[in-house]
Amino acid sequence: MTTRFDASCPVPLAPDERVQLAHGGGGRLTRQLIERVFVPAFDNPALAARHDSAVLTLGGQRVAFTTDGYVVQPRTFPGGDVGALAVYGTVNDLAMAGARSAALSAAFILEEGFALDELHGVVASMRDAAAACGATLVTGDTKVVDRGKADGLFVVTSGVGLVPPGVDVRPARVRPGDAVLLSGDVGRHGIAVLSVRDGLAFESPVESDCAPLDGLVAGLLDAGIDVHCLRDATRGGLATALNEIALDARVGVEVDEARVPICDGVAAACELLGLDPHYVACEGRMVAFVAADDAGRALDVLRGHALGAGAERIGTVTTESVGRVVLRTRVGTHRLLDLLSGEQLPRIC
Repeated sequence: MTTRFDASCPVPLAPDERVQLAHGGGGRLTRQLIERVFVPAFDNPALAARHDSAVLTLGGQRVAFTTDGYVVQPRTFPGGDVGALAVYGTVNDLAMAGARSAALSAAFILEEGFALDELHGVVASMRDAAAACGATLVTGDTKVVDRGKADGLFVVTSGVGLVPPGVDVRPARVRPGDAVLLSGDVGRHGIAVLSVRDGLAFESPVESDCAPLDGLVAGLLDAGIDVHCLRDATRGGLATALNEIALDARVGVEVDEARVPICDGVAAACELLGLDPHYVACEGRMVAFVAADDAGRALDVLRGHALGAGAERIGTVTTESVGRVVLRTRVGTHRLLDLLSGEQLPRIC
């Protein structure tokens, strides 16, 4: 049974209790940490929305604001690097609130002795990624720590974006009957990072799907699609993204396993390593909850974009199994896609 961690009824902290995130977050322990420590301390209406970005009204304009840290190891992987990942991840979090990116900031935590050539490469990658998204990196910070204290380089990015009038994309808008759409195949990023980290050579090489999703979102909104909620499937993969929405919207989600696209390389790697691809991270895929009447048109819009060519309708929002994600398997049985205690693959973003 899925455990609920509501701020109104937090689990008491034990004496000398320690953070337990041995696998990098993205699952039950991360949710528990947020609900028991951060929500009670900082509770406010914007935070209570439980979304990838906070949406604020400033000077009459609705603005989305987000921040994230990037500790991926290794820093370069097939299909991307920490620089592009930091920009795209922040742009994508803004896009999940329906916002169009305007400005970014970046903080670099550098370990003493870090190679300047590599730093130049990361910065150039960030510059190119920001330009591709139409965003500008306008401010930042650098800190240098003792050798051995930062694993080379950590990057923290924040971003602000403008939410168009009439756009309201958040978990609370999810309704029973909504169609659940997925923009493409899952698990590429986690497998790509794992392949270089552990020196694994798979028969079918896998590249990360690291990419900006703002164009896909803009396409849906410009087409007048009634988008209720969006979530990018990053840490913890598709299963965790769906669980977060099910919990926060207080609905059930039923997923058809046969409709979830998984490329042959990811499927083979997961079978070899004993991983469930539904929990393996993506960095260029999103789930969209849209009104059922708009599902077909929304799929056409997604498939008309290069990053959404493999989009599928994978499930439906239900009134059953509230707070849970139920997978209808290929053989017709049902099983829970529950929140994991941690994450299958650490340090993937």
